[in-house]
Amino acid sequence: MAEDTPSAAWKEAEALLAKGKSAGVLEVLREVDPGGEHGTTLRLAGQALHMQASKSGSKREFRKSAKLLLDAVQKNPRDKAANSAYNQLRNEMQERSISERVIPRMTNNGTPTPAGIFALVASLLIILAGLNSIQNSGSSGSLEGDVILEVSWTDRDGVSHVGKIWLEFYDADTPMHAESFRANVDSGRYDGTPFHRIFDNFMIQGGDFVNKAGTGGYAGAYFGYCKSGNFEQTDDCEDDQTQWVVPAEFGQTHQAGVIAAARSSHENSHGSQFYLVDSTGATTLDGSYTAFGIAYDGEIDGKSTTGIEVINAISQVECIDNLGACSDDDGAKSVHPVTVDKAYLVGQGDPWWQFW
Repeated sequence: MAEDTPSAAWKEAEALLAKGKSAGVLEVLREVDPGGEHGTTLRLAGQALHMQASKSGSKREFRKSAKLLLDAVQKNPRDKAANSAYNQLRNEMQERSISERVIPRMTNNGTPTPAGIFALVASLLIILAGLNSIQNSGSSGSLEGDVILEVSWTDRDGVSHVGKIWLEFYDADTPMHAESFRANVDSGRYDGTPFHRIFDNFMIQGGDFVNKAGTGGYAGAYFGYCKSGNFEQTDDCEDDQTQWVVPAEFGQTHQAGVIAAARSSHENSHGSQFYLVDSTGATTLDGSYTAFGIAYDGEIDGKSTTGIEVINAISQVECIDNLGACSDDDGAKSVHPVTVDKAYLVGQGDPWWQFW
């Protein structure tokens, strides 16, 4: 890497930042300093993410921005621009009631904080108390993290496309649906499955990994509800996963980009099928179907991505009946398959630069 290469790239990034082109900033920085070795790189990346977060309101983006800016300050404590940007971000997060971390800071420059000491003691107690429970239940614990769907489709002009939809979940409000979806993803069940119902200006539906036609699928975890038990709470199907369903967790709104649980006539009948709402939204479904997450807008693999744009593009594929709806239920299908090629959990140990 030439001596003046980072400086030239930083100037270009500064210019793009001034124009509000945050995606371009991240692209330039990733190209010149993929290892994040320079504090200036981290500072500019953090400022670009802050710009995106202010527009989207995403708590995730705010926290990623805070991490990058804090890293920049720690690399170069004398960088006034980094300190100023970090303080400005923290003020905005405080105004929005967004914590800098999902969990409190455990140490401060190697010294345990009060929260860290408390957490250590509490963790020991929890571990001791939980050993017997783990031995009895054999549970391996719930999966965590976001999910990325790698999808492929062909538009009305016959052009093939691939895209990614990054999903984050409403764990606090819809924990069972989030756990079930992650478990099915972790088992690879969604890989190679089609979107079998597609409606322009509404939604795209998939997730039937059994029949791949909208007539099958089951929950990835057991919550005490069974198809065979008329979707009421029972222990009759605990040993038969094909009968597992997820009970309703209503409350979240069907805004644009939402992922929600498809079901049959009973509100507790969600198996594995899901639908993604396009940019029009679907608030008429609020209170009747469980919305349990939302498509995340940001950067994936170095490219700016908007999950809603991918959903919109898929919703506009050509249908055999040409009536604007591709649905196996009605005997109509998309002219070309629309497929979830791969679904996977976003690892907790991803390289730092994947934050931006």
